Amino acid sequence: MRIGYYAHHHGSGHCRQADKLAALLPFELRQQMTVFTSLPTDGYCFSTITDEQIVRLSTEDQLPEDVLSGRAGEYWQPNSLHYSPVGNRYVQTRSWQLLEQIRQRQIDLMIIDVSVEVAMLCRTASVPYLYVRLAGERDDAPHLNAFAGALGLLAPYPRQLEAAVTPDWVRQKTLYLDFMPNKIDKLSTFPDFIDKLITLTTNGDIHKRLYSRLDGVNKSAKNNNHKDNNNKDHIVTVIKGYGGHDAIDAKLPELRCALPNALIVSLGPINDEVRDCVDIAAHVDDVSPFIAYSDLLLMACGLNGIAQAYNYATPLVVLPDERPHREQEVMAEALIEQGRALSWAQFITQTSNLSNQDTSSFLSINNDSISNETINNEKAALTDIQPSMAAQNFMDSIADYVSVKAWFQEWLLPQLGLRPEK
Repeated sequence: MRIGYYAHHHGSGHCRQADKLAALLPFELRQQMTVFTSLPTDGYCFSTITDEQIVRLSTEDQLPEDVLSGRAGEYWQPNSLHYSPVGNRYVQTRSWQLLEQIRQRQIDLMIIDVSVEVAMLCRTASVPYLYVRLAGERDDAPHLNAFAGALGLLAPYPRQLEAAVTPDWVRQKTLYLDFMPNKIDKLSTFPDFIDKLITLTTNGDIHKRLYSRLDGVNKSAKNNNHKDNNNKDHIVTVIKGYGGHDAIDAKLPELRCALPNALIVSLGPINDEVRDCVDIAAHVDDVSPFIAYSDLLLMACGLNGIAQAYNYATPLVVLPDERPHREQEVMAEALIEQGRALSWAQFITQTSNLSNQDTSSFLSINNDSISNETINNEKAALTDIQPSMAAQNFMDSIADYVSVKAWFQEWLLPQLGLRPEK
């Protein structure tokens, strides 16, 4: 089957998900996959999709000359759509573009990540589609209509992180693909990680602290013991994306007060007024070593970020961004309930209860020590990082069938345990 993937243009995460799924296809079928997106070329660099496989759609920005605005209110807003300007030449162009390219490229099945408007356009044009369900509380009429119009729903997260309010019929219609971490060829060693940190700063005092940390771990490994729990140079990494970082930056002064002796690394954008609260501020291409070897992580609850961190043993403090449909809040609540993460309030409470002690002991009692296995790069995770078997099985099924109807009836429906009414 020829697959089309609509990737929403807010942030790079939707294109990243398309890239991850494409990587699970055999090479010859991967070349037949098409990504439709309004994200500009500098918004995300695909690793498995070529430029020829990308259709850059017109934007859908509202215009002063629109007959009706995108959200026109009760009497002019269809209940099945979130955003529907009337007379907008951009939206008209992208709709014609989308349908014409689906026809020209002979797309058999669309995966929509995410847009209820594109879903309704496909259903109206009789184009089969699967709809990607993000985390959160998506019980509004447009989402429920998009879900109902899909052959099936895809959740790129584990079933156990599902929102409690999700209707039973939506759960039953969903294939849970689990998290799909970014592929890494080989995780660097702990000494390599320390060397990387040293290159990110010219501060000689920080260099000494990092060399001291490495020396302490090497001595522990030589004695076949865990690392020195009295070591005060614990590494705390704060990971921020470009979709929003102000909320986490606002907590950096409090983080510094809570862990005054920690070595705090900020990855991603940072506001100038809080730069002095961290020891290292940098942009890196690969956050995997920071996730694997830090003593504590502070991050929001974006899908791709959590997917990378979920399987590692590194303690995690989550500070979800405010997003529509409580997307990140619901993810954070589920992680906290599982015992996989602490909320910011829990973290502050635990560190403040150690006020009469060295607060760096918080990291010692909450972090599995780096063993000599880790130093030798044999194991740096709670579990080995493996591709999602659920996602692989799904993409294998796409490769096994030529006909959407046969795939739908013989593979998808048995997976869901559903049967459409006649």
